[in-house]
Amino acid sequence: MKALVKYESGVGHVALREVAEPSCGDDQVKIEVSYCGVCGTDLHVYEDTFRNYPPVILGHEFSGHVVELGKNVRHVALGDPVAVLPASAVVCGGCVFCRTGHFMFCAERRGMGHGINGAFARYAVVRKDQAYKIPQDLSLAEAALSEPFAAAVQAVTELTNVRLGDVALISGPGPMGLLCLKLLVAEGVKAIVAGTSEDELRLETARRIGASVIVDTNRQDLSTVVAEETRGAGVDVAFECAGAATSARNCLRALKPLGQYTQVGIFGREVSLEFDLIFFKQLRVAGSVGYTVSTWERLQKILDQRAVRLDNLITHTMPLEQWREAFDLCLNKQAIKVLLSPMN
Repeated sequence: MKALVKYESGVGHVALREVAEPSCGDDQVKIEVSYCGVCGTDLHVYEDTFRNYPPVILGHEFSGHVVELGKNVRHVALGDPVAVLPASAVVCGGCVFCRTGHFMFCAERRGMGHGINGAFARYAVVRKDQAYKIPQDLSLAEAALSEPFAAAVQAVTELTNVRLGDVALISGPGPMGLLCLKLLVAEGVKAIVAGTSEDELRLETARRIGASVIVDTNRQDLSTVVAEETRGAGVDVAFECAGAATSARNCLRALKPLGQYTQVGIFGREVSLEFDLIFFKQLRVAGSVGYTVSTWERLQKILDQRAVRLDNLITHTMPLEQWREAFDLCLNKQAIKVLLSPMN
């Protein structure tokens, strides 16, 4: 089968290659991939700024149909539409983090798409506990966003204490920032979304899906807007979703004393920040990496209740062969969520 492979370390070194079709073990599920989203992590792996273990098939945000079951699998059936929790592909299962559902911190963990083979391919095989049957009225395209949405669910609803009446700043209107925005809007929280002039498409999308205010930081002074929207107090919470030093600085400056800062984006390099702002404002700072098992349980409830729409963030659906164009669309901020399909 054809697959998009990071074939050796270094910048680039990604190509479509013929690889063996994976086999299904007794405790595994084989999935025919319908859609797999291009993620910022894929771009970091391409640029070699995120740890990876080549040769490895890229892609981890995916959905598809079950085409083969191991003999010990009971919770899904042949033909079922599923989404996949990809980050726990390899874990030890016995450390304190695995036992408490915080598998992201297992020393032996490897995720799909960078640590082991992912889903930019016709077929993918996962452990039975990684496959989740999706709600009947959820499209497979929308289900492919389950994985990044889970990361947003953790950041907004589990690690950050944000409540009705608060003002939140989202810095970075990419897919993660917009997914966080959707949750804030669903909870009735006033949200300011900031980006640069390159983010025009994404800022307009933020306005359309419910941002109270959008800010182009190349043309507007963010601190002035924050002062106007908070009566000079500063925002209650800030989500840094761009993975950029300037964005992080803006968040720290915009926060009120005793405010909350949550890091959602990946920098991929060392950055310089005014760390004393954390001290002098007595800020609460959290990093949000991935999700937990319980996050996925919450995610399933949100999707089942149709509390948040995800399909209107999908701007492009393309065949796997057009992966270079898809990557460029994301790198150049000309898309929000791009799905690649090996079925086309």
